[in-house]
Amino acid sequence: MPKINAARLLSDLRRFAKFGAYRTGVHRPSYSEDDINSRRWLAEQYETAGLRSYIDGVGNVFGIPRSEERALLIGSHAESQCYAGWLDGALGVIYGLEIARTFAKSPGCLDLPIATVAWADEEGHYVPMLGSRSFIGDIDQEEIDRATNVDHGLPLADALHAAGLARVPRSFIEAQRYVGYLEGHIEQGDTLESSGKRIGIVTSIVGTWQYSIVFYGTQNHAGATRMAIRKDAGFAAAKLAMAVAESFPQVAGPSTVWTAGRVTLEPGAPNIIPGKAEVLFQFRDAQMSVLRRLDTLLRELVEDTALKTGCRFGILQTEAGAPSHMDLTFQEAIEDAAEHHASGAHMRMPSGAGHDAQIVAQKLSAGMVFVPSIGGISHHWTENTADEDLVLGCQVLADAAEAILRAGGKKSGAHVQER
Repeated sequence: MPKINAARLLSDLRRFAKFGAYRTGVHRPSYSEDDINSRRWLAEQYETAGLRSYIDGVGNVFGIPRSEERALLIGSHAESQCYAGWLDGALGVIYGLEIARTFAKSPGCLDLPIATVAWADEEGHYVPMLGSRSFIGDIDQEEIDRATNVDHGLPLADALHAAGLARVPRSFIEAQRYVGYLEGHIEQGDTLESSGKRIGIVTSIVGTWQYSIVFYGTQNHAGATRMAIRKDAGFAAAKLAMAVAESFPQVAGPSTVWTAGRVTLEPGAPNIIPGKAEVLFQFRDAQMSVLRRLDTLLRELVEDTALKTGCRFGILQTEAGAPSHMDLTFQEAIEDAAEHHASGAHMRMPSGAGHDAQIVAQKLSAGMVFVPSIGGISHHWTENTADEDLVLGCQVLADAAEAILRAGGKKSGAHVQER
């Protein structure tokens, strides 16, 4: 079995966290100077691991084996949320690097090629899952050209130009080149910690359905307008929130979650009845049938709320991501490795957050390993995981990678296609 170097793994994780260091976390948004410098550093490390490295036209960093055998691709995303944690994404990237190094020095694994990747903009500073979507051919140049930064409006084309990537070709998958894809990640929740488990074997990644819901009322004076004749868009938004809280549990699945992430009122003054209210709302589940039930119910609740408040309404679905299920054979390989290293301290579980694995799974068999997040915290600079769990997760992934490659055969294939 391949034996990872725990000290080297932890050292590399902490070295990577210096790019954009912020308190105990990092601030490394997509295509920032720190992000680009971190990708160049990764490319250098991939080379030292014996891989052929390069950065493609959207910023994905690849480490390609020099062997012609089918490889197992391992990685995650390199950028961070703003002022966030040091492990989200970075963990899976450094896992890939460490496993590639370990296999290159393990006599029993020299014939088992590992490919590595650090995806770009999974966090969606410009386009969610941009790097992995580009890799599988799910985004065209027109969408890239019209994308802008969600915080400050900088065109993606300008960001790529500033990073020196404007004339660099994108890389596209040739599925026959790979046995599959593995990703390691912090859980970003407290299921493992609260259950006393140390390893999560991801069974599925939820689909996220998101909506912009707008109520149109009548803007008027808050003091002089009788309650009986009001058409208050803000009240309609609040009433919808209460209706969702009462009705969604009746049709939701056991792991369904929903969130009204933003409510805006116009004009937003204390002495004016809101004439318009917009609710940005999403729900997530791993079963398409549940998502469809929730969609039907939400539309009924919006229409009923508008009728009861005298407001007009509009509802626009802005995201309709399908759930993605991880490969059963990969799950078994991860579970066997987890049982060997942490008997009884592992569990199969869905992912409530989105990951590049759900995109890559459209073209390749995919699997994911979770390690606990202390306190269930993520997307915040206090995000952390115990060192022993960081090491355990990598060792489990390495053992699973060996088993998958030995079972996957050695069919020759072409390298990643660039165009």
